[in-house]
Amino acid sequence: MIVAIDGPAGVGKSTIAKHIADKASLFYVNSGNFYRAVTNELIKSGHSLLNTEAVIEITKKLNFSIIDGNLHINKVNVEDQLHSDLVDSMVAQVSSIVEVRRMVNKAIKKATKSMDIIVEGRDITTVVFPNADLKIYLDASVVKRAERRYRQGVSNLSLNKLKETIAVRDKIDKSKPEGSLKISCDALYLDTSDLTIDEVCDKVLNKLDSM
Repeated sequence: MIVAIDGPAGVGKSTIAKHIADKASLFYVNSGNFYRAVTNELIKSGHSLLNTEAVIEITKKLNFSIIDGNLHINKVNVEDQLHSDLVDSMVAQVSSIVEVRRMVNKAIKKATKSMDIIVEGRDITTVVFPNADLKIYLDASVVKRAERRYRQGVSNLSLNKLKETIAVRDKIDKSKPEGSLKISCDALYLDTSDLTIDEVCDKVLNKLDSM
């Protein structure tokens, strides 16, 4: 079983996917963390984003694995390194590199082979798992998404700066040369702007039950 969820930054994909995973006995996979891991390794290396060849070479050397629910790079748990403001500001550009996307997509498939999963990201329903059993697209306004992230208290940015950052991220995600953010024609579309987590989960679970 593969449940694939796409949607823009800050829409609540991770929260919803985790809830569904618990209720439907699926393994939760955050594809964005794979790109965050690449970005984090790039930051540690000191290379510039402008050095595309270096980014590609760094990615080639990474061995991705999921152990006890945590993403490991070359057998090292990196979960607590993936959500800094610096990684946030760079990950969209890293993930826009076509060669990096192709390598990460292969890594996601390899790490989740033979597993019943719910996986979320930007191009999961359209590129990574186009034959997923259920496809979902979650959406929400930029204002709502910025407010949610601000309330989480995981960022040091102001609310207005978060709005600007999310808007820029949307533009990058929707204009990538490969794997751009778009709505699959056969996906269940849900605008979560005025829905609670439970309401969104109920809609997804009802869809799963009807299959």
